[in-house]
Amino acid sequence: MAGLKLRAADAEDLAVISTILQDSLVPIAEMAYIPEEHRFVLVANRFRWEPRASEGKTKSQSGERILTGLCIDEVTAVSRRGFHPRETDRILALLALRTESVGANVSALILDFAGGSSVRLEVGRVMCHLDDLGEPWPTKFRPKHPVAEP
Repeated sequence: MAGLKLRAADAEDLAVISTILQDSLVPIAEMAYIPEEHRFVLVANRFRWEPRASEGKTKSQSGERILTGLCIDEVTAVSRRGFHPRETDRILALLALRTESVGANVSALILDFAGGSSVRLEVGRVMCHLDDLGEPWPTKFRPKHPVAEP
């Protein structure tokens, strides 16, 4: 089975990538800002929420994880909250990617992590792509989310 390859050019596209990356584990050592290329990159260990071909319509109690690369272009500045880039042995759990706008223009992409940590990327527009890297492997640990009471 071929891995995912997705591109985002607006907030709606980014919402799809956010859903795909929900519950990904991101080592701080695997995040980098490359200022001369105006690019922010990361490699995540993502849970494959999409069904496997062999699963059909029933959901298994187990799942798969796969390494996934995310590249965000046109980044002019990066700020971090809740962690330091030198905490190279720390792993963050990605909750969502979202845009922050000023007027009609997107001014930032925000990566929200569990525990209140985040990365804010100053951008001129949404321009990123996601690529699965290598082969998936099985995991018995399926992410769970508490259900909010009405």
